[in-house]
This record gives sequence, structure tokens and C-alpha cells, in this order.
Amino acid sequence: MSPAIPDAAAMTRTPSPLVRVALLAYTFLVVYASLYPFSGWHMVGTSPIAYLSEPLPRYWTWFDVSINIIGYIPFGFLLVLFCYPWLARRHAALVSMCFGTLVSGTMEAIQNYLPSRVSSLLDLLTNALGLFIGIILACLFTPLLLERDLLHTIRTRWFMPRSSSGLIIMALWPLAQIYPQGYLFGHGQLLTHLSDWMNNYLGIPVDIGNWLRQGAVLSIDQYWLSETIITSCGLIGAVLIFLSLLRNTAPKALLVSTLIAFTLGIKSLALALLFKPENAYSWLSPGAQAGLLVGCMMLYALAFTPARIQRHLAIIMLTMCLLTLNFVPANPYFIDTLSTWVQGKFLNFNGAALFLSLLWPWLALWFLLHYQPERTK
Repeated sequence: MSPAIPDAAAMTRTPSPLVRVALLAYTFLVVYASLYPFSGWHMVGTSPIAYLSEPLPRYWTWFDVSINIIGYIPFGFLLVLFCYPWLARRHAALVSMCFGTLVSGTMEAIQNYLPSRVSSLLDLLTNALGLFIGIILACLFTPLLLERDLLHTIRTRWFMPRSSSGLIIMALWPLAQIYPQGYLFGHGQLLTHLSDWMNNYLGIPVDIGNWLRQGAVLSIDQYWLSETIITSCGLIGAVLIFLSLLRNTAPKALLVSTLIAFTLGIKSLALALLFKPENAYSWLSPGAQAGLLVGCMMLYALAFTPARIQRHLAIIMLTMCLLTLNFVPANPYFIDTLSTWVQGKFLNFNGAALFLSLLWPWLALWFLLHYQPERTK
């Protein structure tokens, strides 16, 4: 007798590894964004759930409301995809709504102990609305994504084995552009933030980057060259990771072009919202333009190299980007622009955006050093 072939229902009894990793990463981002900046913890004389009986705030903005709703839509969507293999859709929706609301309520209760955050019933209600929208969307798309096995089909035809973690990292790359950066694709500038932390919390006035470069000041041409190196290396390193995950049967040119265009679009939209609409394309400096040109030209040639070589080159490019970024002085134009940023209304998510900007290249390097597509179970 020939072995039985599993049907689609049997293949969906466990959630996709991509869904598991995505849900874990997004839950961490929700917690980080809710509790940022993690300082000034203090005890209060009221119950942490007292906000549930308080009236709705008199002053609020549509921006805050929309951010609370939008931020929880992916959370609800991923929760349903995670629960659905084991539960019927209506039961998965109910469990997801209860769990998501519990997470949101817990975050609001913990915010009661942070002086820079305010627990609010309005935040809980808007988060719940975002959950509800995400759950409805997941229930509508579940037959297409899971029952008809579209996700499995795309993964097997377009992507290499064991690529779930890499796809999550690449999905976070556009989001890492939200936080304002001194250089395009300049992620991982730890020395500057470490110096600020030592100065603000330990009282040690030190500039580690300036100490390492022995106080050297760059000329305009040197700034231009540094920005070109950072932009080109950051672009090449990120896209090479994505290319190394693609099979030869995947539409590489279309996928890579879409990824770059979407990433730059997120960058422009973030700058327009954080500052002014006329700042949307302020990232397109001469150094960034040169870096984009150099990066795209090199990617065109490197797209045809073996995946193993692409991963090795990605490690080199990301390392060069990190070294250059952390050793050159801060962009003076960026410092002047950053002074106009009013962060108050963005406190709900600028912590998560900063976290992504700092940590993304280190996560990417960790993935590249541990990714083994040839290994089988």
C-alpha cells in the first residue's frame, strides 16, 4: 500500500513558523512600546485598574486614537492565525479578543507606575477596536491563507527552507525607518545612545564615539563620503539578506523593487508625520543619493551570486555600515532637524521605533550567522 498523502486540513493543524515568530516579535513590540521609556517607576496610592472606572479623558486627538487602533490590528490578525489551527474560527476569534484585551489592559495597568505614561480607558477601548478589526480581517482571510494553503504555497515556491526568522527580520526593516536617523539606513548607532544613557542615568559626561575618534571633526566632503558608505552598505546588506532567502523561481526583481520602494515610502511618511510634510524627502541628501545609486548598481551584480555568498557579503556590508556609523560624528543637519521634533504625541510608539532602529542590524547579523538552510530535521 502506498503511504497516505496528508490533506490540507492536516497540514494546518499547527501554526506556520512564520506566524509563531511574527506573533512573538509583535507581542514584544507591543510591550516595549507600551512601557517605554522604562524609567521613573514609582508606587501609587490607587489601584492599577482604577482607570477602568474613571471617565474618558476630555482632551484627546485623532492621531492618538488612530495609532492605538492601527497598532493592535496586526496583533489581532496574528492571534487568530495562531489559534485557528487548533480552534474553529469563531472560537479562535473569541480567544484572541480575550487575550488581546487582557494584554492591553495589563499594559494600561502597569503604565500607572510610570510618571511619563497615563493609564486611560480610552486607550483600552481603542486598542480593543483595533483587535476587533484585525480579528475580523483574519477570519475573512483565513480560508485563503490557511485552508487553501496559500502561505505554504508561496513559501515553498519562492523562499528557501527555514527562512521564517529571516522574513520576520526583513519585515521589520521598513519599520526600522520610522525613528529619525542621522543617515539613511543608518541603524545600530549604539555608541551615541550609550553615551546619552551614561550621562543621564549615571552622571558620567562622556562621548564614547568622540573619544574613540580622538575628537576628529569631519569636513563636508568627509560627511558626504561617510553618508554614501552608510547608505550603500546598509541597503546592500539588507537586500542581500532578502535575496539569499529567495529561490530561483521567485520574481526577484519585482520583490526587491517593491521592498526598497515600500521602505523608502515608510521613511518619507514617517518624516512627514514626525516633522512637517515638506520634510518628507529630507532624507534624499547628496550622500544618500550617491549611496542609493552605488547600492543599486552593486545589487544588480550581486543578485546572481549564490545564496551562501550573498549571506557572507551581507555580513561584511552590515559590519562596515555599523563601524562607519558608530565612529563618524553625528550629522549636524540631522541634529538641527531633530530639534524641531515634538515627541509628546508619539510617545506611544517612538520607543519601539527607537528599539528597532538600534537593534535591527544586530538581529540581522545574528540571523546570518545562525541560518542553515541545508540542515534537515
